[in-house]
Amino acid sequence: MTDSAGDPTRDVSIPRRASLELLRAEAADELAVLVHERLLGGEDPWDFMEDLPTVDELVVFTLRAENIAANGGVRPTAARHYRVLRQIALEYPPLTPAVWRLLGDANTHRRWDAVIQADAS
Repeated sequence: MTDSAGDPTRDVSIPRRASLELLRAEAADELAVLVHERLLGGEDPWDFMEDLPTVDELVVFTLRAENIAANGGVRPTAARHYRVLRQIALEYPPLTPAVWRLLGDANTHRRWDAVIQADAS
């Protein structure tokens, strides 16, 4: 898919919605709430902190979720998942390391990881 300028690397279905600083701030707030809830539930942070996504991973998943919602809620195929995450990396270059971590096999121990979710289906 190309944008109106004919650029084939830019997916028009992923609009840039906010600055990266704002997205990271929102993700940090969300992560703080998750940690707080788990602590209130009596969980030991040593047991769950490694399982939580990083702020940048949470930003990537938020942008991916917005793309899925914009596509009518249709769960993406593996190829579309790759393309959407790649496009996020192109739109927000500082998120590239998080995108590549999420595309790789390194995080498959995390329950929220897309690789685990896709394989479980």
